[in-house]
Amino acid sequence: MESTLVTQGLDLMLYGMGTVFAFLTLLVGITTLMSLVVNKLVVETELAPAAPVLTSTPQAVEPRIAKVIQAAIDQHRK
Repeated sequence: MESTLVTQGLDLMLYGMGTVFAFLTLLVGITTLMSLVVNKLVVETELAPAAPVLTSTPQAVEPRIAKVIQAAIDQHRK
């Protein structure tokens, strides 16, 4: 029996796609299983806030720099 080049190409394509599909299915299954195991083993504890976050007051931008920034934005949008 003589197989044509097209038949060989289709066989190779199906074999490759089947391999990739099997690998990805296995990967999703293992990832889901690991997620379930970790969620059962790790006990979530509520952590107390360490320290309040200090926020600095926003400093005003110099008008000259604001004009330069606005000019750059206008030039970019053109």
